[in-house]
Amino acid sequence: MKKSTLIIALFFIALSSIAQELKCSVSLNYDRVTNVNVQIFKTLQTQMTEFLNNTKFTNDSYEQNEKIECSFFLNIASFDSNNIKASLQIQSSRPIFNSSYSSPILNLNDTNVDFRYIEYENFLYDPNSFSSNLISILSYYSNIIIGLDKDTFSELSGTKELEVASNIMGLAQSSGYSGWSQSDNKNNNRYFIISDMLSSTYTPYRNALYFYHLKGLDVMSDDQKLAKQTILEAIKTVSQINKVRPNSLLTRTFFDSKADEIVGIFSGGTKMPNVELLEVLNRISPLNSSKWNTIR
Repeated sequence: MKKSTLIIALFFIALSSIAQELKCSVSLNYDRVTNVNVQIFKTLQTQMTEFLNNTKFTNDSYEQNEKIECSFFLNIASFDSNNIKASLQIQSSRPIFNSSYSSPILNLNDTNVDFRYIEYENFLYDPNSFSSNLISILSYYSNIIIGLDKDTFSELSGTKELEVASNIMGLAQSSGYSGWSQSDNKNNNRYFIISDMLSSTYTPYRNALYFYHLKGLDVMSDDQKLAKQTILEAIKTVSQINKVRPNSLLTRTFFDSKADEIVGIFSGGTKMPNVELLEVLNRISPLNSSKWNTIR
């Protein structure tokens, strides 16, 4: 009896040591589609959920409590002969040390998501081949989520995952689906997102993620003044991009996820002089000036 108990315990320990990376919620909106049995969308939601939560995207070991919280929201615009046109919002967050708070890392809205879906088709992850545009899109964003999450714990440590996302992008370019190519005439598509993340020009974006989170938010419970000063320095790091690429995609990406949080950080707790902070924020993210003006 004792031996059986030990075997069971070891089994669950083994499972926890190879746990998948993502803890992902998936939701679909198909209110605009009226010409099809909605059961197909319910099946799609289930399959997306199982794929994102049950796939091992890396060889790393993740404990259950280390899984990355994220969400995928698919807003379906049309369905015609199994061809779906939609937009996809991708969000991820990271827990902050010694608190119950999770900080947003990524908030992207991909407005150019087209794919063919056959109900109950196999969802298989293979970063080295293209089989389905939907699988490629899900795999691409999953690797970006994992890569950026790693960047927040150790400088540039998510490079391998970002390179996998880049490889997925490269393979998908020959598929004929839009969103993967430099020639799509959109400078914010999947090609540009991953190309910029891996470009040395935009390294300050990834460096800022590390200092903002590990050296900033993670020490907030111990020393608010030091944490806020470090977060300011991280924002100034992002501003380095603005000197060579004003209004860049990754600068906008940073503030799409961080604007509200920054307002909250510098509006409460230990007070700091905000003159420099507001000057930097208004210079590199003027679209959020109405939010910056609420910081007191």
